[in-house]
Amino acid sequence: MSENVVLEHDDLRRTLRRIAHEIAEKNPSPEGLAIVGIHTRGAILARRLHALLVELTGAEIPFGDLDISFYRDDVGAKDPARQPVVHASHVDFDLAERTVVLVDDVLFTGRTVRAAIDALFDYGRPDRVQLAVLCDRGHRELPIRPDYVGKNLPTSRSERVNVRLEESDGVDQVTISEPETVEALA
Repeated sequence: MSENVVLEHDDLRRTLRRIAHEIAEKNPSPEGLAIVGIHTRGAILARRLHALLVELTGAEIPFGDLDISFYRDDVGAKDPARQPVVHASHVDFDLAERTVVLVDDVLFTGRTVRAAIDALFDYGRPDRVQLAVLCDRGHRELPIRPDYVGKNLPTSRSERVNVRLEESDGVDQVTISEPETVEALA
């Protein structure tokens, strides 16, 4: 399977720094911010963004992470035998009067973000929810648009965007994989 590298380590670092600056600029009162990542890679990216925002603003910004496995409307729809890997969620702060920035790695159909908003609201009602994604690949099925985008990646529905992060995969890299063909599998 061929892969086209679209972001490498330094690109990813610069992209996250730019997103952090955009978040700080759009939210001039960092005391009212909170960062919440969507498991798995969104939570890792959120931790990095959180560190950059704390460094940039000097404010104490709450950090959390969400597991959305049981909030998805498509769990088991594609492969009923495939069960989600469940992680613990950690939102140990009051959401009231806060702007929560949800962070995910790839925005595709919008179903993950919809599930994350449902999960988030089980913890409370923030004033606003903003969305930061490393990659937006289009093909939305729901009316969801990110506030902060690291990189727009025009892809076909059959291509796959692979986000690999040092914390989970040993390397910082974003690639696009070509769809596998029947001949390639033989």
